[in-house]
Amino acid sequence: MHMETFGQLPAVRITAPDGATASIALYGAHLASWKTADGRERLFMSEASPRDGSAAIRGGVPVIFPQFSTRGTGQRHGIARLSHWRLADHGGDATSAWAEFALTQDDVLPALAQAWPHAFALTLRFTLRPDALEMRFTVDNTGDTAFDFACALHTYFLVDDFGRTVLDGLPGASPLHFGPPLDNIYPAPAALTLHPGSGTLALHQQGYSEFVVWNPGAEAAAKLTDLKDDEWPHFVCIEPARVDKQPLAAGAMWTGVHTITAAP
Repeated sequence: MHMETFGQLPAVRITAPDGATASIALYGAHLASWKTADGRERLFMSEASPRDGSAAIRGGVPVIFPQFSTRGTGQRHGIARLSHWRLADHGGDATSAWAEFALTQDDVLPALAQAWPHAFALTLRFTLRPDALEMRFTVDNTGDTAFDFACALHTYFLVDDFGRTVLDGLPGASPLHFGPPLDNIYPAPAALTLHPGSGTLALHQQGYSEFVVWNPGAEAAAKLTDLKDDEWPHFVCIEPARVDKQPLAAGAMWTGVHTITAAP
C-alpha cells in the first residue's frame, strides 16, 4: 500500500502479489481504478470528472448512502460520496491485498450532516485477489434509535462498445443486449455475467436487493457537464443496491458484498 493522488485528491493504491492494483480516493472512499494482473483497466472514469473535491466523481465506484438518487428528501445519492473518509487499516497475504476505509457522522461536513442527523459508522473494504475484486460495505447504527437507509456501489464498467455489450442473469431480462439509453431496476440475483467486449466479468452480490443498470445515451450524456459527449458508449453502470430505504435498528449492522471476477 502507498499513498498517491487522484487529481488533487489524496488516494491509496494497493497492489496484490499478482500485480493487480486498485486506487481509492479518500474523497468518497471512491474506487477510481482497478487493473487486473494483465494491466487491463476494468473501470470507466470520465476525463471531464472533477478531481478536486468540488463535486462527486464521475466514474469508478461512487458510494451511495443513505439515499438513492432522489428517493428521499436528503442529498441526491447521499452524503458518503461527498465526504472525506479515513484509511482505517490495510494488509495482505501471499495472494491478496486489501485496504479498509471508515466514515462516521463526525467526518461529514455540517451542511451535509444536517440533512441526515444520525449516528453511524461506515466501513468499506477493498480486497484484491487473483483476477478478482471484493468490495465489502458495512453500515453500523451506533445511535440509540433506528434509522432508514438506502445504499449502492455505483460501479462504472469499462466496455468496448455499449451497443455490443451483453449482460446475462437478470430475472426476466436475460440476456440483456444494450442499445437504447436505460435506467432500470431489477431484483438482484446472486450472480450476473457481463460481456464487455472481450472476456467476461462475473458479478456476485450478497446483502443487496436490486441491481440498477444505467447508461444515459447520447442525448442525456450531452447534458452532463462531467461527461464528455463521446464517452457514453464506453461504459455501463451495473450497481448492487438497496434502492428503497429500509430500517436498521439501534446497535444493528448491515453488510453488503460485491465481488467482480475477471475471466479471459
